[in-house]
Amino acid sequence: MPFDFEEIDIGGDPELESRYREWLPVVEIDGERAFVYYVDPGAFRRKVAAQS
Repeated sequence: MPFDFEEIDIGGDPELESRYREWLPVVEIDGERAFVYYVDPGAFRRKVAAQS
């Protein structure tokens, strides 16, 4: 299933660290938080497919 992926390293960015550190890993889809702590592969595929 093709999709665009952007990985962002929050290390060294105080704003991003304060916003996301306690939630890592965080996955957002179209700017909406979809997963925190754990990414379920089946749920991820469904969410990405729903955005297409």
